[in-house]
Amino acid sequence: MPATRRTDVVLLAVAVVWGSSYLSAKTATATTPVLLVLFLRYALSALACVAVVTARRASTGPPTRDEVLRGSLLGVTQAAVLVLETYGVAHTSAANAGLIISLTLVLTPLLDRVGRPGGLPRTFFLAAGVCVAGVGLLVSGTGLRAPGAGDLLMLAAAVVRAGHVVLVGRLTTGRAIRPLQLTTVQLVVGTALFLPGTAAGLPELARVDAATWAQLVYLALFCGLFAFLAQTWAVQRTSPTRASLLLGTEPVWALLVGIGFGDEHLTALSALGAALIVTGTYWGQAVERRTRATGYPSARSADTRSARKPWDQATRSSSYPRGEHSTTSSSPR
Repeated sequence: MPATRRTDVVLLAVAVVWGSSYLSAKTATATTPVLLVLFLRYALSALACVAVVTARRASTGPPTRDEVLRGSLLGVTQAAVLVLETYGVAHTSAANAGLIISLTLVLTPLLDRVGRPGGLPRTFFLAAGVCVAGVGLLVSGTGLRAPGAGDLLMLAAAVVRAGHVVLVGRLTTGRAIRPLQLTTVQLVVGTALFLPGTAAGLPELARVDAATWAQLVYLALFCGLFAFLAQTWAVQRTSPTRASLLLGTEPVWALLVGIGFGDEHLTALSALGAALIVTGTYWGQAVERRTRATGYPSARSADTRSARKPWDQATRSSSYPRGEHSTTSSSPR
């Protein structure tokens, strides 16, 4: 298999795994308390990451102080995302959860512009509007109604997840941060955060059946450790655009897995909403990518003004009489 095709297959596998995680989480929370599911998911992933870091300790060394500090903060925000996601998917369908969380792709560039020069074009907000309309139709079921508790929790998860992604970028860009060590710190912090709330329920683990354990191991090792390492490996070998397009198929897989394996159903209205969410997400992502490549409007105009200023001064100087121009130009020197 050519190297490019192999990289695409790995990225697609990550999207499939992430898309299937919503049904796995929903199945696990049907028989096990949500906080216990989160603790076990974090603990198993943390043990795997610590084992990998320890095995490579001689060549890579332990996490640095910078990685510990930033990983601890990101561990808190990541835990908040998973709390909202897991409680949300427990009260809505896996298909709905996967589609609503895909709004992160539109919300992330919107939050990323906060405090930065330049804004997004109107077409981006049109795409976001298409996504919002899609969510309204998706959660409507057989008729228009207010979103349920699970749907609202997934919307909140999408907002917090987008903020987390922006925070990751701002805390790691331009710094010597190693992804594996950073993720290990996040997982250890998350495990510590969920332990107090689940300590009293740990004896219930003796009653967890084999099917639930299989779901928990799948969430921890495949949707966690494998997906992270595979994504890191693949993104280093392809373009960000190609990677984002392949990883952006996650909601499609969430929909297919929920319907195919979870006995979930979509009405015609919900199917239209799903189509609008996917369309709006890809449209908004494409608009943001083009805008980033060509420069954000207000930032670009500011650069143009600053670049034009010396030229304008030179033009005005050249129109002065020769003697006056000579006197003006000699004073700064």
